[in-house]
Amino acid sequence: MMIDRRAALLGLTSLPLATAASAQAPGHEHHGPMFESLRQPGRVEIPALAATQQVTESPAAKAANPGTWSTKAPLPLPRSEMAWATVRDGRMHLLGGYGEQRVDRPYHHIYEPAANAWIDGPPLPIGANHVGVVVVDGRLYAIGGHLEQNRRPHSACFVLEPGAGDWRRIAPLPLPAGATGTVDLGGTLHVVGGAIGDTTDTKKSIDWHLVYDAKADRWDTRKPMPTGRDHTGVVAANGLIHVIGGRVDNFHTNSNLHHTYDPAKDAWTMRRPLPTARSGHGAVLYRGRIFVMGGEGTNRVFGQNEAYDPAADKWESYAPMPTPRHGLGAVAIGDFIHVAGGGPVMGGGFQSAVHEAFTLG
Repeated sequence: MMIDRRAALLGLTSLPLATAASAQAPGHEHHGPMFESLRQPGRVEIPALAATQQVTESPAAKAANPGTWSTKAPLPLPRSEMAWATVRDGRMHLLGGYGEQRVDRPYHHIYEPAANAWIDGPPLPIGANHVGVVVVDGRLYAIGGHLEQNRRPHSACFVLEPGAGDWRRIAPLPLPAGATGTVDLGGTLHVVGGAIGDTTDTKKSIDWHLVYDAKADRWDTRKPMPTGRDHTGVVAANGLIHVIGGRVDNFHTNSNLHHTYDPAKDAWTMRRPLPTARSGHGAVLYRGRIFVMGGEGTNRVFGQNEAYDPAADKWESYAPMPTPRHGLGAVAIGDFIHVAGGGPVMGGGFQSAVHEAFTLG
């Protein structure tokens, strides 16, 4: 059965492998259907529509070593639209999202790679989807998020201190926003872009750029992005923030834009565009390159796995995801990129418990 979250948190840094392995609840074993509909309960096989929407061919040059994918312990239940993931103490954290026929879940699942198992963490104080997540100086932050299906955001922000059993509220965002890009750059939390609006018709991408002052508990502004967008991939590398891809208001107008932000100059610079324009993708720094995988577009769910070399300012393509998905969680731990959850078809109609890992070996 699932580990009690408080007991797990008290001993998280020294979690016995046998205990972690038992975290897979009955009915969540490593077999059986991995998908679920947002409209009715019960596990299902991957929907037939997925086969017509999957795209894996990249226009980028193929890498000499394409890498390989393997299957890891599935999520305890199918989820999507978590809006990314983060790492603390060598463990993957996935917050919020769609699941169990709701879009405002307070889920907090933690993956222990040594045991290849999931445990529960303290649930979010406000259940939401597209929550910005990041770890800065060992503190786990949850920034905003949507209360309805990819709309009606809230402004509340929370922090989970190391060893704490509950989240603590911090200063809210200036405006309610979801699907923001959140990243740690040199010990400072940056929030870039995002989406505002309570309805589908009023939802808009924003270009804002905020930094959080933890000592003063306040938000300050920095130079905005050149083009407002949300559902982006955001990574810090070599002292710069990379904002890659995303959507301008909706996934029918996906972007392949790639900008970097230099904090010393408070300035943005355009870089080599993402080969495959998409949104809701994963982006992680792995072996000195920025790997971007998954995402969605109009009647498209991408499996492309493309990597950017900052030194050469060029992209290459690697082995695509075995199960194309969007709205997933992706992190690098050790010599693997872990990709968990996500939707197998365009939109939020289906969730998955699929967990696959990529390595260059």
